[in-house]
Amino acid sequence: MKRVPLFPLNTVLFPDGLLPLRIFETRYIDMVRECLRDGGSGFVVVSIRNGSETSADAQFSAVGTRAEVIDWEQRSDGLLGILACGRERVRILAHEQRPDGLLLGEVEPVGEWPALDLPLEYASLAGLLERLLDQLGTPWSHLERRIGDSAWVAGRLAELLPLDLQIKQELLEEDDPLQRLQRLRSAMLVAQNP
Repeated sequence: MKRVPLFPLNTVLFPDGLLPLRIFETRYIDMVRECLRDGGSGFVVVSIRNGSETSADAQFSAVGTRAEVIDWEQRSDGLLGILACGRERVRILAHEQRPDGLLLGEVEPVGEWPALDLPLEYASLAGLLERLLDQLGTPWSHLERRIGDSAWVAGRLAELLPLDLQIKQELLEEDDPLQRLQRLRSAMLVAQNP
Protein backbone atom coordinates (compact mmCIF):
# COMPACT_ATOMS: atom_id res chain seq x y z
CA MET A 1 0.00 0.00 0.00
CA LYS A 2 1.13 3.51 -0.78
CA ARG A 3 0.13 6.80 0.81
CA VAL A 4 -0.34 9.43 -1.88
CA PRO A 5 -2.17 12.74 -2.36
CA LEU A 6 -5.70 12.53 -3.76
CA PHE A 7 -6.95 15.05 -6.31
CA PRO A 8 -10.76 14.88 -6.57
CA LEU A 9 -11.94 16.24 -9.94
CA ASN A 10 -15.01 16.24 -12.14
CA THR A 11 -13.23 13.98 -14.59
CA VAL A 12 -11.89 10.46 -14.97
CA LEU A 13 -8.30 9.77 -15.98
CA PHE A 14 -7.33 6.39 -17.43
CA PRO A 15 -3.87 4.79 -17.48
CA ASP A 16 -1.75 6.31 -20.30
CA GLY A 17 -4.12 9.26 -20.61
CA LEU A 18 -3.15 12.92 -20.51
CA LEU A 19 -4.75 15.52 -18.25
CA PRO A 20 -3.83 19.20 -18.54
CA LEU A 21 -4.70 21.09 -15.36
CA ARG A 22 -4.61 24.67 -14.15
CA ILE A 23 -3.64 24.67 -10.49
CA PHE A 24 -4.69 27.60 -8.33
CA GLU A 25 -5.45 26.28 -4.84
CA THR A 26 -2.54 26.45 -2.41
CA ARG A 27 -2.99 22.84 -1.27
CA TYR A 28 -2.63 21.59 -4.85
CA ILE A 29 0.27 23.90 -5.69
CA ASP A 30 2.03 22.43 -2.65
CA MET A 31 1.04 18.92 -3.79
CA VAL A 32 2.58 19.48 -7.23
CA ARG A 33 5.74 20.88 -5.66
CA GLU A 34 6.00 17.81 -3.40
CA CYS A 35 5.38 15.45 -6.34
CA LEU A 36 8.09 17.12 -8.42
CA ARG A 37 10.51 17.02 -5.51
CA ASP A 38 9.61 13.40 -4.71
CA GLY A 39 10.50 12.26 -8.21
CA GLY A 40 7.58 10.17 -9.32
CA SER A 41 5.17 8.97 -6.64
CA GLY A 42 2.56 11.29 -8.13
CA PHE A 43 -1.02 11.76 -7.00
CA VAL A 44 -4.33 10.03 -7.58
CA VAL A 45 -6.97 11.59 -9.81
CA VAL A 46 -10.33 10.46 -8.49
CA SER A 47 -13.79 11.44 -9.76
CA ILE A 48 -16.14 13.39 -7.50
CA ARG A 49 -19.51 11.80 -6.71
CA ASN A 50 -20.85 14.66 -4.54
CA GLY A 51 -19.50 18.13 -3.86
CA SER A 52 -17.21 20.35 -5.88
CA GLU A 53 -13.57 20.43 -6.86
CA THR A 54 -12.89 23.28 -4.46
CA SER A 55 -14.67 21.84 -1.41
CA ALA A 56 -12.58 19.98 1.14
CA ASP A 57 -15.40 17.53 1.91
CA ALA A 58 -16.21 16.27 -1.58
CA GLN A 59 -17.22 12.61 -1.80
CA PHE A 60 -15.31 10.66 -4.40
CA SER A 61 -15.11 7.25 -6.06
CA ALA A 62 -13.13 4.38 -4.55
CA VAL A 63 -11.14 3.73 -7.76
CA GLY A 64 -8.93 6.34 -9.40
CA THR A 65 -5.75 6.60 -11.43
CA ARG A 66 -2.30 7.39 -10.12
CA ALA A 67 -0.85 10.22 -12.22
CA GLU A 68 2.57 11.79 -12.59
CA VAL A 69 3.39 15.35 -13.59
CA ILE A 70 5.22 15.13 -16.92
CA ASP A 71 5.37 18.86 -17.70
CA TRP A 72 4.61 22.16 -16.01
CA GLU A 73 4.68 25.88 -16.68
CA GLN A 74 3.90 29.16 -14.99
CA ARG A 75 0.98 30.43 -17.07
CA SER A 76 0.51 34.03 -18.19
CA ASP A 77 -2.61 34.25 -15.98
CA GLY A 78 -0.41 33.52 -12.94
CA LEU A 79 -1.70 29.98 -12.46
CA LEU A 80 0.42 26.85 -12.48
CA GLY A 81 -0.20 24.71 -15.55
CA ILE A 82 0.65 21.02 -15.41
CA LEU A 83 0.31 18.07 -17.72
CA ALA A 84 -0.35 14.83 -15.86
CA CYS A 85 -0.15 11.35 -17.32
CA GLY A 86 -2.16 8.44 -15.93
CA ARG A 87 -0.03 5.52 -14.80
CA GLU A 88 -2.11 2.85 -13.04
CA ARG A 89 -5.55 2.27 -11.60
CA VAL A 90 -5.66 2.23 -7.81
CA ARG A 91 -8.23 1.47 -5.14
CA ILE A 92 -8.49 3.93 -2.25
CA LEU A 93 -8.66 1.96 0.99
CA ALA A 94 -8.66 4.86 3.45
CA HIS A 95 -8.05 8.59 3.42
CA GLU A 96 -7.39 11.49 5.74
CA GLN A 97 -7.23 15.24 5.41
CA ARG A 98 -4.15 17.29 6.24
CA PRO A 99 -4.59 20.63 8.05
CA ASP A 100 -4.07 22.43 4.69
CA GLY A 101 -7.06 20.56 3.22
CA LEU A 102 -5.08 18.15 1.02
CA LEU A 103 -6.41 14.60 1.07
CA LEU A 104 -3.98 11.72 1.47
CA GLY A 105 -5.05 8.20 0.64
CA GLU A 106 -3.85 4.70 1.36
CA VAL A 107 -4.04 3.07 -2.07
CA GLU A 108 -3.28 -0.26 -3.67
CA PRO A 109 -2.92 -1.02 -7.38
CA VAL A 110 -5.87 -2.54 -9.21
CA GLY A 111 -4.80 -5.39 -11.48
CA GLU A 112 -3.85 -4.15 -14.91
CA TRP A 113 -5.92 -5.00 -17.94
CA PRO A 114 -4.59 -7.84 -20.06
CA ALA A 115 -3.10 -6.73 -23.36
CA LEU A 116 -5.66 -7.56 -26.00
CA ASP A 117 -5.59 -6.79 -29.72
CA LEU A 118 -8.43 -4.61 -30.97
CA PRO A 119 -11.05 -6.84 -32.65
CA LEU A 120 -12.05 -5.89 -36.20
CA GLU A 121 -15.61 -5.13 -35.06
CA TYR A 122 -14.25 -2.13 -33.12
CA ALA A 123 -12.09 -0.74 -35.95
CA SER A 124 -14.52 2.17 -36.41
CA LEU A 125 -13.83 3.25 -32.80
CA ALA A 126 -10.10 3.23 -33.51
CA GLY A 127 -10.69 5.36 -36.61
CA LEU A 128 -12.79 7.82 -34.59
CA LEU A 129 -10.04 8.03 -31.97
CA GLU A 130 -7.35 8.75 -34.58
CA ARG A 131 -9.46 11.60 -36.00
CA LEU A 132 -10.06 13.02 -32.52
CA LEU A 133 -6.38 12.91 -31.61
CA ASP A 134 -5.43 14.63 -34.87
CA GLN A 135 -8.00 17.40 -34.30
CA LEU A 136 -7.13 18.01 -30.65
CA GLY A 137 -3.56 19.00 -31.35
CA THR A 138 -0.91 19.23 -28.66
CA PRO A 139 -0.41 17.36 -26.36
CA TRP A 140 -2.71 14.58 -27.65
CA SER A 141 -1.28 14.63 -31.15
CA HIS A 142 2.09 13.62 -29.64
CA LEU A 143 0.78 10.56 -27.81
CA GLU A 144 2.39 7.28 -28.71
CA ARG A 145 -0.59 5.73 -30.46
CA ARG A 146 -1.46 2.14 -29.68
CA ILE A 147 -4.49 1.89 -31.96
CA GLY A 148 -4.27 -1.90 -31.96
CA ASP A 149 -4.61 -2.15 -28.15
CA SER A 150 -8.21 -2.56 -26.93
CA ALA A 151 -7.61 -1.05 -23.48
CA TRP A 152 -5.72 1.95 -24.89
CA VAL A 153 -8.42 2.74 -27.47
CA ALA A 154 -11.21 2.41 -24.89
CA GLY A 155 -9.35 4.55 -22.37
CA ARG A 156 -8.62 7.39 -24.78
CA LEU A 157 -12.18 7.46 -26.16
CA ALA A 158 -13.72 7.36 -22.69
CA GLU A 159 -11.55 10.35 -21.68
CA LEU A 160 -12.20 12.40 -24.80
CA LEU A 161 -15.87 11.80 -25.58
CA PRO A 162 -18.54 13.88 -23.82
CA LEU A 163 -19.91 10.99 -21.75
CA ASP A 164 -21.56 11.23 -18.36
CA LEU A 165 -19.05 11.16 -15.50
CA GLN A 166 -20.74 8.08 -13.98
CA ILE A 167 -20.31 6.17 -17.26
CA LYS A 168 -16.65 7.15 -17.46
CA GLN A 169 -16.12 5.94 -13.90
CA GLU A 170 -17.84 2.63 -14.65
CA LEU A 171 -15.59 2.20 -17.68
CA LEU A 172 -12.50 2.85 -15.53
CA GLU A 173 -13.62 0.20 -13.06
CA GLU A 174 -14.36 -2.38 -15.79
CA ASP A 175 -11.54 -4.94 -16.01
CA ASP A 176 -12.33 -6.56 -19.36
CA PRO A 177 -11.14 -4.41 -22.30
CA LEU A 178 -13.69 -5.94 -24.70
CA GLN A 179 -16.53 -5.34 -22.27
CA ARG A 180 -15.30 -1.76 -21.92
CA LEU A 181 -15.39 -1.28 -25.70
CA GLN A 182 -18.90 -2.74 -25.88
CA ARG A 183 -20.14 -0.49 -23.07
CA LEU A 184 -18.45 2.50 -24.67
CA ARG A 185 -20.11 1.84 -28.03
CA SER A 186 -23.50 1.40 -26.30
CA ALA A 187 -23.06 4.69 -24.42
CA MET A 188 -22.20 6.46 -27.67
CA LEU A 189 -25.36 5.10 -29.31
CA VAL A 190 -27.51 6.26 -26.41
CA ALA A 191 -25.91 9.72 -26.56
CA GLN A 192 -26.68 9.94 -30.30
CA ASN A 193 -30.29 8.80 -29.89
CA PRO A 194 -31.57 10.16 -26.56
